[in-house]
Amino acid sequence: MKVYFDNAATTKVRDEVVAEISNVLKNCFGNPSSSHSYGRSAKSYIETSRKSIAKILNCEPGEIIFNSGGTESDNSILKCAVKDLGVKHIISSKIEHHAITHTLEDIKNKDLKVHYVNLKDEGEIDIDNLESILKLNNEPKLVSLMYINNEIGNILDIKSVSNLCRKYNAYFHSDAVQAIGHYPIDLSSLDIDFISSAGHKFHGPKGVGFTYINKSTKIKSFICGGPQERGLRAGTESVHNIVGMTKALEISIQNLDKEKQHVKSIKRYMIEKLNNLFPDIHYNGTSGDLEKSTYTILNVCLPISNDKASMLDFHLDLRGIACSKGSACQSGSSIGSHVLNEIQSAKNKKLPSIRFSFSHNNSVEEVDYLIETLQEFINS
Repeated sequence: MKVYFDNAATTKVRDEVVAEISNVLKNCFGNPSSSHSYGRSAKSYIETSRKSIAKILNCEPGEIIFNSGGTESDNSILKCAVKDLGVKHIISSKIEHHAITHTLEDIKNKDLKVHYVNLKDEGEIDIDNLESILKLNNEPKLVSLMYINNEIGNILDIKSVSNLCRKYNAYFHSDAVQAIGHYPIDLSSLDIDFISSAGHKFHGPKGVGFTYINKSTKIKSFICGGPQERGLRAGTESVHNIVGMTKALEISIQNLDKEKQHVKSIKRYMIEKLNNLFPDIHYNGTSGDLEKSTYTILNVCLPISNDKASMLDFHLDLRGIACSKGSACQSGSSIGSHVLNEIQSAKNKKLPSIRFSFSHNNSVEEVDYLIETLQEFINS
């Protein structure tokens, strides 16, 4: 049996999306910057996609900038905030995606202050501490906090953070890669300057995403060259990927309520089964709380002896079960998860942790197979 429980790393592309991409590849090969009919046709596909995404997020089409995905988006926002907006103080957390934490290390200098907000026991952002940092000085600031943590599934109180940023006149960016396509987002109701997204997290193609840039926030080119994407992101657009991503987002939103309930039931069922198998199990972050965490991620710390722990990943993979030791970027590394390192107790750091992440394609039968496989492993 083959089971895919690694949907926070990437998702299976929907059949309808594959068909849409194939159609564009076959029938619309013009360069969108060309003035002839082939170019105009390609440009039309892009602008129709832009309008569709803007409608879903309740923003203006001109506020959507297409790019290669979340990492490019996070990098460009942080660097442009310093370069173009005069930001002298960035506030973030130590459990952000590495696209944020590594970029902050890259741009840090004597003229740029970087503060990391305190975390509560389960990795939740300490809102009171955030406010105390915002009060420190009147320098231009950017707050960068992810909407949903990709490893432990914690959900940011984005409205409270947004309100604080407005109160203290700070720019606000949120990496929403794990939220777009999984939650309804109304940007008109949020005072937010930037969000990042990636198509492959909601059953679209890889290598394409978008940045939302509030129209009142003025930045300059972050990739120089031609005039594409309002002159902000040069380079010939990947028309088929943009159209495919848009189709994926449209379907995800259309099916949101039905698929959310199904996925949530899968997560609930897995929690029940894991609790029965491991009475001493611990859930990392808020992921074991269905009300506090995203319905798509469950990160577990398993009470398994060290001599067995080293073989667990191999055993699951051998049985056809795909999951992750941490975020996808770290799963092949011996370094371990920087997120879990920040929030786990000394005892739990010595135990194996696994992230299971779900989609509408998963079933209770797959959970049963996982539990049988784990039972087999601990009895071996």
